[in-house]
Amino acid sequence: MSKINVGTNISPYPLPVTLLGTKINNKVNFMTLAWITRVNGNPPLFGVGINKVHHTNEGITENKTFSINFPSEEMMAETDYCGLVSGKRKDKSEVFDVFYGELENAPMIKDCSVNIECELFKLVDLPTHHLFIGEVKAVYTDKKYLTDNKLDIKKINPFVLTMPDNNYWKIGGKIGKAWNDGKNFGEDQE
Repeated sequence: MSKINVGTNISPYPLPVTLLGTKINNKVNFMTLAWITRVNGNPPLFGVGINKVHHTNEGITENKTFSINFPSEEMMAETDYCGLVSGKRKDKSEVFDVFYGELENAPMIKDCSVNIECELFKLVDLPTHHLFIGEVKAVYTDKKYLTDNKLDIKKINPFVLTMPDNNYWKIGGKIGKAWNDGKNFGEDQE
């Protein structure tokens, strides 16, 4: 069997599904976002890639803040809705119950298991997208999502996106322990 070239339209496989929160002209807005990654350790920075045509960009550049909210699998319909309609044409401020942390212009969603509020650290202007890099100012969760004081993926129950087929998937079970299971690999092969 040989590898075949499938083109360049690929994303990391899979992508976490999140809801990005902003305020635009003092109105709460959320958009579905999967182009997200941690980009720095200290300070903790997250990068979010957003196409320049999106209304959300206006809120981030206006207020220099945004939130990243992790919905559960049970919130798939509302989450998908926020990716289908633009805040330019539809008011999405009533879709979720909102709360605020330290940053007054970074609305967060109460029903999401994990909420990250970010202050804009840097804006990178790319050909089709803006890469907003946000410094994490606080992370919020509920006790029910923790096991041994750590976030528990089974309790969080997130879902992921695959592209370019554009499907949502649920998370499976644990298969190993990171920074541990490979410790003895290769010892017998020397």
